[in-house]
Amino acid sequence: MVMSDLFGSLVFNDTVMQERLPKYTYKELKSCIANDTPISLTCATVIANAMKDWAIEKGCTHYTHWFQPMTGITAEKHDAFIQPTADGKVIMEFSGKELIKGEPDASSFPNGGIRATFEARGYTAWDPTSYAFIKDGTLCIPTAFVSYTGEVLDKKTPLLKSMKALSKTACRILKLFGKDVSNVTTTVGPEQEYFLIDKSVYEKRKDLIYTGRTLYGAPAPKGQELEDHYFGTIKQRVVKYMADLDTELWKLGVLAKTKHNEVAPAQHELAPIFSQSNVSSDANQLTMEMMKKIASRHGMVCLLHEKPFEGVNGSGKHNNWSMSTDKGENLLEPGDTPEDNAQFLLFLAAVIKAVDDYQDLLRVSVASAGNDHRLGANEAPPAIVSMFLGEELDGILTAIAEDRTYSKRAKCEYEIGVSSLPKFTKDTTDRNRTSPFAFTGNKFEFRMLGSTFSIAGPNIILNTIVAESLDQFADELEGASDFMAAVKALVKKTFIAHKKIIFNGNGYSDEWVKEAKKRGLLNLQSTPEAIPYFKSAKNIALFEKHGIFSALEVESRTEILLENYAKVVNIEALTMIDMANKQILPAVTTYIKELAKTALATKELGFEATAQTAIAKKLTKLCQDAAKSLEELSTKVHKAETIADIEKKAMFYRTDVITAMDKLRAAADEMEVNTADKYWPFPTYGAILFSVKD
Repeated sequence: MVMSDLFGSLVFNDTVMQERLPKYTYKELKSCIANDTPISLTCATVIANAMKDWAIEKGCTHYTHWFQPMTGITAEKHDAFIQPTADGKVIMEFSGKELIKGEPDASSFPNGGIRATFEARGYTAWDPTSYAFIKDGTLCIPTAFVSYTGEVLDKKTPLLKSMKALSKTACRILKLFGKDVSNVTTTVGPEQEYFLIDKSVYEKRKDLIYTGRTLYGAPAPKGQELEDHYFGTIKQRVVKYMADLDTELWKLGVLAKTKHNEVAPAQHELAPIFSQSNVSSDANQLTMEMMKKIASRHGMVCLLHEKPFEGVNGSGKHNNWSMSTDKGENLLEPGDTPEDNAQFLLFLAAVIKAVDDYQDLLRVSVASAGNDHRLGANEAPPAIVSMFLGEELDGILTAIAEDRTYSKRAKCEYEIGVSSLPKFTKDTTDRNRTSPFAFTGNKFEFRMLGSTFSIAGPNIILNTIVAESLDQFADELEGASDFMAAVKALVKKTFIAHKKIIFNGNGYSDEWVKEAKKRGLLNLQSTPEAIPYFKSAKNIALFEKHGIFSALEVESRTEILLENYAKVVNIEALTMIDMANKQILPAVTTYIKELAKTALATKELGFEATAQTAIAKKLTKLCQDAAKSLEELSTKVHKAETIADIEKKAMFYRTDVITAMDKLRAAADEMEVNTADKYWPFPTYGAILFSVKD
């Protein structure tokens, strides 16, 4: 099958709809999407019938409302198309009502106390802006998920609301520039990092199975220090996996484009082309699901945890975000002369203000137990939110603030020094990989997301906070007598007020931590420190103003996030206890006995047994240390579960339980270094990271 026929072959996309829907139905659907109006039941019935016929032709027998609850993964309940007839047979039917609405159990998903166990009813509602698709022989219909009483229980609904809020305020600004724009969409291209390991080693590690990361593990003799894996030749086994992954994603209309080796051994990356935020969010959820599923076909396991291995790169998901009009104009495109591009500078100022005013919400949007292990390490930005603009834009804004003309740096050709190689123009600005929020040409790259994250959450925040800045700007500019003078004054005022959020230097340095504190920037190093900011009065007012969340929904999500953190750390602690009791201590004890036997036999032969005795003594001491740490961890886990207040519980897990976990791991990892391979009860880092061979 050629690419043009393969791409989107399992998607009920615009081309399929034009072929299969009556013209009046297609026009009504497109009009409803463009104008944000409800689709009539008559129209939905026609679409449902066409969807059903198309899906059956593709081999489907079932359909499902595919939604994104607060679990971090997707959910689906499959129903067959069959309907009984009077003669005891069946027909294949799918009604408009079934397309528009589904009814999953709302109390069985995370809801932060909104739904009691006996209050089960919830609804899924069709999102016509995101195409239906076929997965595993089932027609999947992207939907929103709400409770019986109307509260939002998913990540799709607030994302759509935030997109609407930003569009409304951006259009107000563009109207002042004399532009006839009816819609502004936010676009996202999330780069997805992941690890591939052999299934045989995965199945021997309880920690990987239960938690997605290694809770024990001494460093391998070789890690990433030679820097030979990054962009290196891809192993043939991985090449075949990547080819299958691309094929399956392309069938689903996912714009997978770039693939390469990442920094750590066994680490890789996939990057898509930009698409509309809600579509990109759906596509990324499918991407993560397909990564895992296809890895299994190749005898491998795909790890999406932010930090599956201590001491080597973790995995992130760089969220490339921008805004575009329905006319195809990228509002973050600076053009050849950004210093003269008033519209660009105003939208840039809005983003700067938004990031500074709501740095707490951006930090909350990337907070998780897994990401706490990654942020601040050498592969990820620090927990302090700041912005990188680069030399040129920083220079332009500084010149505006100082009421002087910007001295544009002339573009220069980059000469490599080999005459046969082509010359090319050097960019005016370098990149800064230590920045959490960096401008990269015509978009911002939000680099703090962990690899397992749904991109919906961070983009809800980005859209909403920029919508707020633009709304304030529009209020100030709409009554201006001299619009362009008012724009220049507003850009100047905004940059002066919020320049503290801009930092173009090394985000890893100790000096930056001190400087950030002087600037009054937040340094929320852990999830329990960050999450409570979500429900501050300032943030609740923001969400309510733009119709994203009610106060109740904010309280609910705060509790869900803290509960998730506590549960994740609890599972990790229990897994560590289990592995220490049932695997590590018995294995090391057996090795100590073997050393003791060997030492006695050696002495009976009249030789010294210094080495065996020394190792046995060292391991005995480490076993005692581990047993003490094990008891301490068990006590603290039990205590944590008695704490009723969720904020206090989460913080106790952070300060006490994780500290005890670290002590136990330190003893166990030292035992691994001193224990013979054949006695160690599960695969080591070296065995795991280099398990996938050609």
